[in-house]
Amino acid sequence: MTHPHTVFSLLFAAILAVALPAAQAQVLAPELAAKEASPAPSQWGLGLAVGLDRKAYRDYDNDVQALPLLLFENRYISFFGTTLDAKLPSSGPLSFRLRARYANDGHEAKDSPYLAGMAERKGGVWLGGAVLWRGGVVNASAEALAATGDAEGKRVKLELNRDFQVGALTLTPRVAANWQDKKFVDYYYGVRAAEVRAGRAAYTGDAASNVELGLRMGYAVAPRHNVFVDLSATKLGGAIKDSPLVDRSNQGSVKAGYLYSF
Repeated sequence: MTHPHTVFSLLFAAILAVALPAAQAQVLAPELAAKEASPAPSQWGLGLAVGLDRKAYRDYDNDVQALPLLLFENRYISFFGTTLDAKLPSSGPLSFRLRARYANDGHEAKDSPYLAGMAERKGGVWLGGAVLWRGGVVNASAEALAATGDAEGKRVKLELNRDFQVGALTLTPRVAANWQDKKFVDYYYGVRAAEVRAGRAAYTGDAASNVELGLRMGYAVAPRHNVFVDLSATKLGGAIKDSPLVDRSNQGSVKAGYLYSF
């Protein structure tokens, strides 16, 4: 059996193994690219989203946050919310991406009385690759990302979803498995020796796998005007649940927004 710490390396290597030769072929033989269909026009969108993340930290202050939304997509890049993709050449039904994503996984001492006296854990930009597959019955995706800056660790996500169209309403249920390595869990859920106090023992995290269920509902109010609601619930892995900073085995989020497409 493959050891968990090799999951990231194997998935990322698989993405590059298929995507890079295809990209190289386009560079070495540009006449092949010229035979492809004309690129679709660029798509733009502007909007606003609000969200509430119910994190699993003890006595955590779950504030509602607002996020401006910018959508841009053309043949080469895709940007929406906090995710930027560079599109690589496809291989059959598979699409490959180089991905950058911002994730606010961190916490500060002021977020909870139980976190008082702890050093800040920061969010950050995650870089890596993704592969997408759109099937007739179900869609699948996989991404492997590594932290940059102040954040630490690696993460891998595998997701299955399907769109159901009912008039102007689109329903997209999903199920996903999220794996985080030892560095990630230890950084965000560990307790360092200098942070120990009564009721908060030292803790060194280990790799963990979470399971997420979600549902996205989108509704076209009028041409170019769209509203959406996204619900998710995540069952946390054992190494996260065992942290003294955590007092529940699950966490969830609710997001709602409006997007105008140009």
